[in-house]
Amino acid sequence: MKVLHRGIRRCHTLALKNGATYDALIVGGGHNGLVAAGYLAKAGKRVCLLERRHVLGGAAVTEEIVPGFKFSRASYVLGLLRPKVYQDLELMHHGLKIYPRDPSSYTPLREDHWGKGGRSLILGPQEDLNHQQISQFSVKDAEALPRLEALLNKFAEAIAPLLDASPPDINKFHNSGLKGKVKELLSVSPLVKTAAALGKDFPQFYELMTAPATKILDRWLESEPLKATLATDSVIGSMMSPNAPGSGYVLLHHVMAEVAGIKGSWGYPEGGMGGVTQAMARAATKAGAHLFTNKPVKSILLGDKKEAVGVELEDGNRVYANTVLSNATAHVTFLKLVPEGSLPPEFEASVRGIDYSSPVCKINVALKSLPNFKADPSSTSEAVMPHHRCTIHLNCERTELLEEAYTQARLGQIPDFPMIEMTMPSSCDPTLAPPGCHVALFFTQYIPYTRGDGRPWDEQTKVEYAKKIFSVVDEYAPGFSNSIVGYEVLPPPDLEKIFGLTGGNIFHGAMSLDQLFVSRPSPLQAGPTTPIPGLLLCGSGAHPGGGVMGAAGRLASLTALRGRASAKDNRKG
Repeated sequence: MKVLHRGIRRCHTLALKNGATYDALIVGGGHNGLVAAGYLAKAGKRVCLLERRHVLGGAAVTEEIVPGFKFSRASYVLGLLRPKVYQDLELMHHGLKIYPRDPSSYTPLREDHWGKGGRSLILGPQEDLNHQQISQFSVKDAEALPRLEALLNKFAEAIAPLLDASPPDINKFHNSGLKGKVKELLSVSPLVKTAAALGKDFPQFYELMTAPATKILDRWLESEPLKATLATDSVIGSMMSPNAPGSGYVLLHHVMAEVAGIKGSWGYPEGGMGGVTQAMARAATKAGAHLFTNKPVKSILLGDKKEAVGVELEDGNRVYANTVLSNATAHVTFLKLVPEGSLPPEFEASVRGIDYSSPVCKINVALKSLPNFKADPSSTSEAVMPHHRCTIHLNCERTELLEEAYTQARLGQIPDFPMIEMTMPSSCDPTLAPPGCHVALFFTQYIPYTRGDGRPWDEQTKVEYAKKIFSVVDEYAPGFSNSIVGYEVLPPPDLEKIFGLTGGNIFHGAMSLDQLFVSRPSPLQAGPTTPIPGLLLCGSGAHPGGGVMGAAGRLASLTALRGRASAKDNRKG
């Protein structure tokens, strides 16, 4: 397999010496680990990052699976990366280029639905286009959607302070003296800002956070293609249905997107998602961080006081540091890397109880031509139409299809009508495929990790599933299957094995209300801090959760810097 972005790999020619000592050592080179490395190195700390794979980026990586075709192999679109991370690490200066998407979504309908309104629904940042498109199905919805979007955008802006700050440490508050309690009270200031920003809309915000997405959507809207299209954002990457309490928050989570200063916008990074993490790697390397690939970590080393002091690699070498930051999931960090018996029993039990169920199967496809959708025929065989540039929703004629697919997956079955999100980033980015050719990325669900029929996810079952998905596309765009040059299928077990995503969960744990904020990763220890002194969690398993946000890496690095400052002050005292 050919790996892209060799320019960054040349920075790794320095040798990692056995017994080397650093200020901070980061386990895992996913985007949060790279963000943490960048912040710590810019603060003047000696930083070492160890990635087990041959390429940096974790799940945000570009790889050439089919010769000549470059795929965002796991994560596939950018929008949640926090503005502070862009600015502080100067990612644009380090080569990050983004193609904002306009329009943003396309929902073609099967022919048997054409008599129930329009043939398709296209949505984007232009309100007049949205009004025209939605009016095909409901004039009432065309008037209502801008009001709903304004409310959701208000909620997204209100909770922004919570995303950029660590959650309050309830345990530390209760165990501190009066001075410590006063200091810890400052950590609730983001909560105060959020409450003030919500004002009289707080009851509606609370309802959205706790209610099924369908309850909210049904109140505001009546047309099924529109409701189903929006409902996909309430379940994407999550083993829950849009009828599940808390799916409203997942919908809000995806409203937080911002690209090129446009609220609610998503985009394609040039060169694929690896373009994001390579820019992060360049920023960290320029600041002095040492980034290493092909360095799988076997265990986290503890000192005499049960504090983290470094790591042992699978090759037997050891590297030491004042602080260890783990970009792995909480399951891998605490149950595989930390020595057995090192954790408080209650905390270990809570970690074992984290929900990592995943409904996702990613399919990466190389195409020799663009699909031609019956609902909106292409002007020519090679023409890139507006709807080729956005997320294409298939099997999305009605919300009930999502519920049916979820129910079947829960029983271990392959759904009759899987939820399909299809993107073709090569429609905007010409660097991804040979001239005239394209890459198509399929994010499909709901797929069981363990099949109810007892069959493993082997090559035969993966091919069967891929053909099922391709046959669905053929219904909307005849001849699609004939345009396929090659493809790769990644069901949940493959996502787990390749990218270290426990259970195949792209968020490092379900984004359900019981696993967010003061309960992420555990209600006994929220945020980057852990029960082991000197060990921080910097991946998406920590607050504020999953998606290519960079927030968890940033917060862990700031916590590490504060921790060293506090230790220095204590020694002076």
